[in-house]
Amino acid sequence: MKLATRMQRLGTETAFEVLVRARALEAQGRDVIHLEIGEPDFDTPANVCEAGVSAIRDGWTHYGPASGQPDLRQAIADYINRSRGTTYGPANVVVTPGGKPIMFFLILALLEEGDDAIFPDPGFPIYRSMIDFAGARAIPLPIREENAFRLDVAELESLITPRTTFLIINSPANPTGGVFTRADIEAIAGLAVEHDLFVLADEIYSEIIYDGEHHSIAMFPGMTERTIILDGFSKTYAMTGWRLGYGVMPEGLADQVSRLMVNSVSCTTSLVQRAGIEALTGPQDAVLAMVDAFRRRRDLMVQGLNDIPGISCLQPDGAFYVFPNISGLGSASKPFADRLLEEFGVAALAGTSFGEHGEGYLRLSYANSEENLSKALDRIESAARQTATVG
Repeated sequence: MKLATRMQRLGTETAFEVLVRARALEAQGRDVIHLEIGEPDFDTPANVCEAGVSAIRDGWTHYGPASGQPDLRQAIADYINRSRGTTYGPANVVVTPGGKPIMFFLILALLEEGDDAIFPDPGFPIYRSMIDFAGARAIPLPIREENAFRLDVAELESLITPRTTFLIINSPANPTGGVFTRADIEAIAGLAVEHDLFVLADEIYSEIIYDGEHHSIAMFPGMTERTIILDGFSKTYAMTGWRLGYGVMPEGLADQVSRLMVNSVSCTTSLVQRAGIEALTGPQDAVLAMVDAFRRRRDLMVQGLNDIPGISCLQPDGAFYVFPNISGLGSASKPFADRLLEEFGVAALAGTSFGEHGEGYLRLSYANSEENLSKALDRIESAARQTATVG
């Protein structure tokens, strides 16, 4: 089979590859603790599930508008305006089956071949994959531990050239859990206006924040017309399998993204959108309880990792990941992650799964029970001691 050359530029998401390997070990009778997948281990809230079931019974099983059902788009606009201090309307919203289509569609719609697009490294791997696939130049922006896993605004400015048209930011961040300050975001907004950049603001973890508060770049002067907010239901409402996300953007751009929806998946599943309305407008108790549980798990993981010789771990302010530094073990990230899985039964991701600046780190999701996290910490300590001894 002869594939199109562009397929050679398409990357992947390593978490799913590691999950397949972990499942294969489990099929052989091995006990594996899953810290690789960025998925809440909680069930979707009962009221949201009931709304989905009722939607099936009420006949929401047919095609809908490509950009999403009007009442869901209004509910999203209301939520974004309430939480970000913006003034969007439903015409600014496009509903998609998950958050990734927003990345894909916006990059296809806005980037020409040869354009420079800056993205965080380490960062969600699909950013680079889609930039490469579109034929643009992917310019990594290092996200460093010494800066509390926030971007360095001066370093960002140094990467901007006349070819730069697009910037991706992510706060709270995957894989680090880093959260940008208001001053960070305001400075980034100033650069975007000065250099006429479109900004894709991945805010999918905006409700999972422990210290401080979330600041959206869309709230700053001059940014409404050059910002695309990516958000969705997977993380906040434990709705990963429902596949429901959205983008909020200038109205003219929303029209173009709707055209891409027509040419790809037609529309987002109608009954799922009814559940989305209930998620946004119904009780939020389950969300608050989930974030509280994540906070306890974060504290358990950070303390446990810092107690292991050769490993250090900053306390993340958001999301549900830790990004421990394992450089003191004398092993590169991927060999240690492979060894953790194959010999110790802990599925983790090498920091290099998120870019070259992730070398020396692991990404561990603490979307698992405290009992399992404690077991995982014991196994990581055993692996670390053996690795350091061998080294």
